[in-house]
Amino acid sequence: MNHKPRIVIIGAGISGMSAACHLSRMGFEVTVFEKNEQPGGRIDFFESSGFAFDMGPSWYWMPNVFDRFYESFGYKTSDFYQLIPLDPGFEIVFEENKSFPVWKNLEQLYEEFEKTEPGSAEKFEHYLKKSKKIYEVAMGDMVYKPYLSLLDFIDPQAFNPVLIKSVFTTVSKEVRKLFKHPHLRQLLEFPVIFLGSTADKIPALYHLMNYAAFVEGTWYPEGGMYQIAKAFETIAKDLGVQFYYNTPVKKLVLEGNLVKGVHIDNDYIQADAVLSSADYVFTEKLLPESYRNYDESYWEKRTFAPSALLFYLGIDKPLPKLRHHTLFFDADFESHIAKVYNTHQWPENPLFYVSATSKTDKSVAPPGKENLVILVPVSVEIQENKESIDAIYNNIISRLEKFSGESIAPYVVFKKHVAKKHFIDRYNSFKGNAYGLANTLMQTAIFKPKMKNYKIKNLFYTGQLTVPGPGLPPCIISGEIAAGLIQNFLNLQYE
Repeated sequence: MNHKPRIVIIGAGISGMSAACHLSRMGFEVTVFEKNEQPGGRIDFFESSGFAFDMGPSWYWMPNVFDRFYESFGYKTSDFYQLIPLDPGFEIVFEENKSFPVWKNLEQLYEEFEKTEPGSAEKFEHYLKKSKKIYEVAMGDMVYKPYLSLLDFIDPQAFNPVLIKSVFTTVSKEVRKLFKHPHLRQLLEFPVIFLGSTADKIPALYHLMNYAAFVEGTWYPEGGMYQIAKAFETIAKDLGVQFYYNTPVKKLVLEGNLVKGVHIDNDYIQADAVLSSADYVFTEKLLPESYRNYDESYWEKRTFAPSALLFYLGIDKPLPKLRHHTLFFDADFESHIAKVYNTHQWPENPLFYVSATSKTDKSVAPPGKENLVILVPVSVEIQENKESIDAIYNNIISRLEKFSGESIAPYVVFKKHVAKKHFIDRYNSFKGNAYGLANTLMQTAIFKPKMKNYKIKNLFYTGQLTVPGPGLPPCIISGEIAAGLIQNFLNLQYE
């Protein structure tokens, strides 16, 4: 090896920074180019009028994945932030403002089930045991495979009968077999909304998310979710990774079946390998069509997760009835889901989620005030218009006032909203999707877009549109998998 190989990474999202850390530790020179002004990608953040808002992911699940990453580099999670267990982890509000708190203590949670549907506590306990088996197999060696070919399925664990059955049935079918009450069904089906499809299309494999939510619990990193991005950047810089912000990659420079470097404005940066953690579709458009893994028709046929309409509000008083995480399912569940996935319309009476981190963290809002982030899942085919957005805002505020039993609208002292265009402009997100590809059976594991370009030997992909999938823990793992693929390629090149 006559020089230290250089890897260029496009995008400082979590998967890109995860890969950067692993590759730098392997001995490679790593440079990250990020189009935005700060690291984190969709773990985004802003402050205004004394309020601090996490703009992206807000659920801290699967803490062991974060712990494993930090420990790989000689750190502990507590070196960067303190994790606060939430109790309840979250609450769901149903019609007539009936609420269901998801307590950290399982015995308390069993009691809530039993109160809702007699006989359901024992069924729920059995359900969690089954979900644990799926979780342990799926989150073992299997989740760390690139799934470039069928060979990745030749593994004794893959033939676990519980796992096989979970792939060929759906979340909805299994949940509805056990529970009759609509509130319990919605509680157990809600996490799959973040996987981008309806529960009757998501494989029961994803019961693993319910195991994570109900058994491992919901946590909050003190200071906000953006502390994760800062932690990853700190580790990467300590390992020698170079970051360039406000620096979009404009072109991939090819020579035969190799990418030789990238164009940054008028500068050319040489590379022995390139890894993109940017949006997969955007990255492929940096290439001539004949060198892309997938053409436009491929992406048009994929099922994408929703986009999102988000409101960021500063409230000039405390709201005692709200939890840190509250899901409002007090409207017609099926109607909203149909408008997201079938008719692609704005919902008049939407389901929505509220994050109020000021309930847990006093540093994110002035004393006696609350910061609220309100998220409404919407279709990626929707066209933004002020009238629809204003109508949704007024509808939600009215329902929040009804739930809390007090006036809220006059106390909104800060307000900002973003929608589909924000995801396109800031993250180059295909169609403005918020959560990547829907994790349907035909878009899981080997059926996801591949991490390696098959026409260009040294171009690789990582992040939410490839394996393992969307969400913070999967993206951390995705970066590690991509780093391993690049290491194997470069080792062969320089043997």
